[in-house]
Amino acid sequence: MNFFLVVKSRFLKQGILILIASFFTAWFLYVENTLQMPVFQTKDGPKAVYKGEKDLALTFNIGWGDEKAEPILDELKRQKIRTATFFLAGSWAERHPDIVNRIAKEGYEIGMLGYAYVDYSELEDAKIRQDLSKAQEAFRKLNIKDIKLVRAPTGHFDKRTLNVVQKHGYTLVHWSIDSKDWTNPGVDKIVRNVQTAEKGDILLLHASDSAIQTRKALPEIVAAINKKNLKLVTVSEMIANGTARSEEIR
Repeated sequence: MNFFLVVKSRFLKQGILILIASFFTAWFLYVENTLQMPVFQTKDGPKAVYKGEKDLALTFNIGWGDEKAEPILDELKRQKIRTATFFLAGSWAERHPDIVNRIAKEGYEIGMLGYAYVDYSELEDAKIRQDLSKAQEAFRKLNIKDIKLVRAPTGHFDKRTLNVVQKHGYTLVHWSIDSKDWTNPGVDKIVRNVQTAEKGDILLLHASDSAIQTRKALPEIVAAINKKNLKLVTVSEMIANGTARSEEIR
């Protein structure tokens, strides 16, 4: 009988340990997903823009690479798309002043993707401020002035990030539709990922070298947008044209 109780107790303890481990795993995933919500706002505090009320914003991130940005610009020109917002890392911009100049000269809006392409949610406030200031200085030297929009370099941000960005006078911009083009899932898949776009959406695309299928997908993306009679605007125009949407963190 004593042996039975010892064995039973051992299995009971193992079961409890498994339940505890499962609980903490579920809690970790919940917290991770909550902290990395696409957008949120603090009550009566800073907000991250992820959607507007009308029109459609086409946005491109460029954090690194030498080969894909200009073909994307060439394709936009072929498709007669003159309205888009490019979020550029300051370190990339310093190395590609001619491309930055072309983006500005062709009338596209420029926002900042930080400087060093680091995860802001993992940085102390002072480091975030330092990265933003360094990026601002890089664009100032390139004669790109009055930048008002910032996108978190890796897409991850938290309340601290929002507060720092707001204190610098910027608006943090996320997205409502992710093309996932950087995973190179195939042109058809990229197009399907954005075909759900409707008025007010902010689309995320990339012009970094990791996104090798984006240029080929652009004609079909543009065709899908035109089929829905959606007007393309910059993110700034979208913000100015209506109330930007955000979600409150709980």
